[in-house]
Amino acid sequence: MKLDTLKHGYDMTSMPTNPLSEYWKSDVSRELRQRDWSLTDIRERIDLDAWQTFLADLPRDPYVNRRWKRMSWLCLDDQGDMQQMGECPMAQGGAFNDAESMADRLRYYEPLTSEFLSRPDVRAFVRAWAQLWEIVPQEPILMQITGVRGEGQVDPLQGQGIHADGCKALSILVMNRENVTGGENHLYADKAGTRPLTDVTLAPGDILHLRDDHLFHSIDGIGQQDPDVPFERFIIIINSRFVDEFQNRMLRRHFPDAVLNETR
Repeated sequence: MKLDTLKHGYDMTSMPTNPLSEYWKSDVSRELRQRDWSLTDIRERIDLDAWQTFLADLPRDPYVNRRWKRMSWLCLDDQGDMQQMGECPMAQGGAFNDAESMADRLRYYEPLTSEFLSRPDVRAFVRAWAQLWEIVPQEPILMQITGVRGEGQVDPLQGQGIHADGCKALSILVMNRENVTGGENHLYADKAGTRPLTDVTLAPGDILHLRDDHLFHSIDGIGQQDPDVPFERFIIIINSRFVDEFQNRMLRRHFPDAVLNETR
C-alpha cells in the first residue's frame, strides 16, 4: 500500500484527538511548517526516571563499537492504538549514511522490551508523535533507544558526520546525559555544512523534531566532564515516512500490507 493512495478508506478525522491534541506545545507544528525543525520538552508528559531504568539492559550494538541499542517497528491500528509490527532490519542506503560500518547493510537489533512498550506514557508518546506528523494506520514507525557510555572521547555518529536519516518525520529525545561534555547538535540547510541553521545542546526530556528530508544534522563528539567518572548519553530516535528506497524495500518485504512513502 502506498502513501499516495491513502484515500482508500482511512479517515484521519476519526482518529482520537484529545488529549493528544494537547500533548505538544502550540508552537511545535507552526515551527515545523515554517522552519522545518522545532525544539520542545516533554518532561511533564513522561516519567523520565522510569524510562531511564530501561537503559541498564540495552545490548551492545553489534555493528558499532561503544554503542548500545534496541529498536522496534511500530504502527497505529485503525483505532489509533499503538501496535508492534514485528521484525524488519534497519536498512540505510549509502546516500543517507556515510559510515562504512552501517551504510548499505541490513542491521538487526534486539527489540524494545514489552515492559517498556506497554507503559501508558510510552504508548501515549507514540500516539501523540504520530498525530503530530499525521502518520496514518499501518504506516511503519521506527523507535530506537540508543546511546554511548564509557571513558575518553567518542563520536556518537560513528563516522556519519553531517547527514540525513532518509525519512520525512524524525524526532530525537534525550533520555539521559551524565558526566558529558560536548554532544551539541547542529542543523544545516545543506550536507556540506556551509549553511548552518542552529546549534543546541539537548537536556534530558528535550525533544528535537526535524523534517529530515528538508535539512541535515550532526552532533559533536562526547567526552567526560569528570575524568574519573564514565560518561553516558542515551536518546530515543523515532522516525517514519521513509524516502530511503533501500529501507522501503525491506519494509515491503517484511510488512506487505504496510502504508509506505514509496518515492520514485
